Amino acid sequence: MTQHLQINLEPKQIQELIVNSVKDDASKLILTTVFNQLMEHQRTEFIQAKDYERSENRIGQRNGYYERELTTRVGTLELKVPRTRDGVFSPTVFERYQRNEKALLASMLEMYVSGVSTRKVSQIVEELCGKSVSKSFVSSLTTQLDPIVKEWQNRTLAGTKFPYLMVDVLYIKARVEQRVLSQSCHIAVGITEEGDRQIIGFMLQNEESHETWTTFFDYLKNRGLTGTKLVISDAHKGLVSAIQTSFTEASWQRCQVHFMRNILSTVPKKGSKPFREAVKALFKFSDIRLARKAKNALIEEYADQVKYQKACRTLDEGFEDAFQYTVVGKSHNRLKSTNLLERLNEEVRRREKVIRIFPNTASANRLIGAVLMDVHETWISSPRKYIQFESN
Repeated sequence: MTQHLQINLEPKQIQELIVNSVKDDASKLILTTVFNQLMEHQRTEFIQAKDYERSENRIGQRNGYYERELTTRVGTLELKVPRTRDGVFSPTVFERYQRNEKALLASMLEMYVSGVSTRKVSQIVEELCGKSVSKSFVSSLTTQLDPIVKEWQNRTLAGTKFPYLMVDVLYIKARVEQRVLSQSCHIAVGITEEGDRQIIGFMLQNEESHETWTTFFDYLKNRGLTGTKLVISDAHKGLVSAIQTSFTEASWQRCQVHFMRNILSTVPKKGSKPFREAVKALFKFSDIRLARKAKNALIEEYADQVKYQKACRTLDEGFEDAFQYTVVGKSHNRLKSTNLLERLNEEVRRREKVIRIFPNTASANRLIGAVLMDVHETWISSPRKYIQFESN
């Protein structure tokens, strides 16, 4: 049989609500009174005896009250929580309070990861809940992300082959021993045999060099990275040499977007439109034999002109590396550049620019990791393939 709780407000309490509503929110006062009565009723049911009642069913004794805050939609309530001598009684209203508190903390973390500053987070919480939180509290709260990010950062890659690997570096600023230094964030995206994309690793280091890239690649392989056939990246010398030593059985695909910029940057803008259009047309080929034929014809036409000699030499020297995707990657256009990583970097930048300078490398790892985790989850939950490979 369902029991109904009746909340009674005494005339004195009603008068108090009317008077105090001038300076305070009446809703807060009403809720405070209702919750206090609700908890009192629950304690009576728990003890199985009213105040001063002699009863054989009594299982405890009242032991006064303690004060506790409860954050609600109308603001923070100051409640008088009844207690028992044995300390066992606990009002059910705080079960919901704990759930609300967890939801609030989760929302604060989500705002932080989305790029909202700690100052703005504290302002939003105060406006929504009437509960003030300091910037330092928000900052300390974000440290709860550390073990989550670390676990994801070091998760195993075994069991999934990633034949296609895209790598790039992102630079951020962080305080290291009281100095503001540039830190390199090495990021890798893997494409599976089924055409799905995953963010498979990131690592903060002091610079971009052969040594740092080798360290990063060892970190990926130690976690189970296997089956890599093609690595797509820009032409940073340290990166290219690290790819050659770390992935001896893989080909290197030079990012065509970066490569084309390198070629055209050596050509004067004035009067070079035909040459520029010919270079752009060359990179539209997905058959290396046709592309090679077009490249040779272009060089033959322009190599004798002084202003195009450097561009032609750059094109000739880097051509084969820029078309490896047509040999190894089944000529799929999404494997000829690092555009996917460029867009990912922009996503990180959008959040990172709010902070500008990280207080330390740990906070940088935390935010970047949380952002990458968020993007990764979006990718793997999508039913669409990033690349549709045709069946052999």
